[in-house]
This record gives sequence, C-alpha cells and structure tokens, in this order.
Amino acid sequence: MIGNFIEGLIKYEFLQNALITCIVVGLISGVIGSFIVLRGMSLMGDAISHAVLPGVAISYMVGANFIIGASVFGIMAALLIGFVTQKSKLKSDTAIGIVFSSFFALGIILISLAKSSTDLYHILFGNVLAVRQSDILITAIVAVVVFVFVLLFFKELLVSSFDPTMAQAYGLNVDLIHYSLMFGLTLVAVTALQTIGTVLVVALLVTPAATAFLLTNKLSRMIVISASLSTLSSVIGLFFSYTFNVASGAAIVLTAAVFFILAFVFSPKQGIVFNRKEVVIHEEN
Repeated sequence: MIGNFIEGLIKYEFLQNALITCIVVGLISGVIGSFIVLRGMSLMGDAISHAVLPGVAISYMVGANFIIGASVFGIMAALLIGFVTQKSKLKSDTAIGIVFSSFFALGIILISLAKSSTDLYHILFGNVLAVRQSDILITAIVAVVVFVFVLLFFKELLVSSFDPTMAQAYGLNVDLIHYSLMFGLTLVAVTALQTIGTVLVVALLVTPAATAFLLTNKLSRMIVISASLSTLSSVIGLFFSYTFNVASGAAIVLTAAVFFILAFVFSPKQGIVFNRKEVVIHEEN
C-alpha cells in the first residue's frame, strides 16, 4: 500500500499538490491551535470554522476566490460574538452557539440556492485530492502571515494567553491581540476547508494541540509538538484517503484522534497509566 502511495506521488500532480497542502495546513493548524487550546477557545474555533460557510457560498456564486468571502464572514462572526457578549448578560458560549449556528445555516441555504450539492459535500468534509496550484499558493501565503505574526508577537501572545489581567496591567492591548489571533484563526480555517472541510476544521486545530498539551508544559515545545503531530496526521490521513478512497477530512481527524488517545493513556507527564502508577506508589509509601 505504501509503495502504491509513493508511486502515485511520483506519477500524479494532484497527489503532489495534496501532500504539499497537507503539510502546510498541518503546520499552521498546529501553531494556531496551541494558542486556541491554551486560551480555552475551542468553541470559538468551531464557531469561525462554521461561520465562514456563507462567505464560501457567496464567493462561489459570484465567481470570486472563496478565501476572500470566507475571511470576511469569519471576522464578522468573531466581532459579532464579542459584541453580543459585551452588550448583553449572555455568556460567551451562548453567543458563540447563536452566531455560528445562524451563519452555518445561512451558508447551507446559499449553497443550496447555488444548486451545487457536490461542492457542498467537499466544503463540509474536505477533498484534498482536488487541490489546485492556486490553492497551494494561497495556503503558502497564509502560512507565512501566521508564522510571522506568531514570531513577532510571541511574548504578547504568551502573556495574554496565561494571564490576560497581567497583560493588561503591562499595557498590552488585550482586545487587539485577541482579534488578531481570531483573524489568524479565520485564515487557517479557510485554507483548511479543502483539506478537511468546515465541519472538521476545529478537530485539526484542537486535537494535535491538546495532544501536545499532555506531553509538555512549555509553550514553545507545545507549538513544535502540535505542529508536528498535525502535519503527521494530515500526511497519514492523506495516505488512507488515497489508498482506501475515503473522505480526506475524516481520515486526517481520526489519525489525530489516535495520537491523542495514545498521549492520553501513555503520556509520561499526564497519561492515565503513569498517573495511576504514581497514585499506587504514593499509597504504598
């Protein structure tokens, strides 16, 4: 099976494009996902990944690049969630549920009106084997933007992620950092649409980062591990997608879930096996 996959990589350009996209999307998802997990914003990642659907639909209907429309709606969703939370007594999770479900429903209706059920399936569940050269270019640009943003503002992101109150006391604009991160999250979610689909984007953002969280207590190391696991999951998922003709998004997410289960059980720091041993030793002493 591996031989057939390697042979396919040599022969077929579409598979080469898919592999490159999987690697890049995996890297940027792992980086952004680390901050999403640390900030407890997994629901926000889910909201934005669903909220971009109307933008994708409108872009498809007018013949524009989907990343433009999707980015606009992703930012709109983040701003609207913040506005509803600040201007009402509702908690953020309630605002997130209202906004993302409304945007997602609007997107489904718009795509239905466009009469493109095939494209709807690919948008929802991903089709990395249909990636084009132009998609690779967009993904590469987004990757550069995300990496530069994290490198330039790593200290600010670090402080605001662990202690927003202290960050504000230091004079940092916590809201600006938050919405800048939301913009980066939107870009990553949009570029990951073709790889794993809007339904499963949050899984690639959260699962490798959560796995890395179980393996280390240092942020820089967590980012490296998260990006590595996300990339590895994407490549292995691509292999299963091509070999067994299954949905690429589902294959990638399940691969990431396997890594999480292994870390959850066997992590030296937080795995249930080692924690159980520590408890036994403590009781014996």
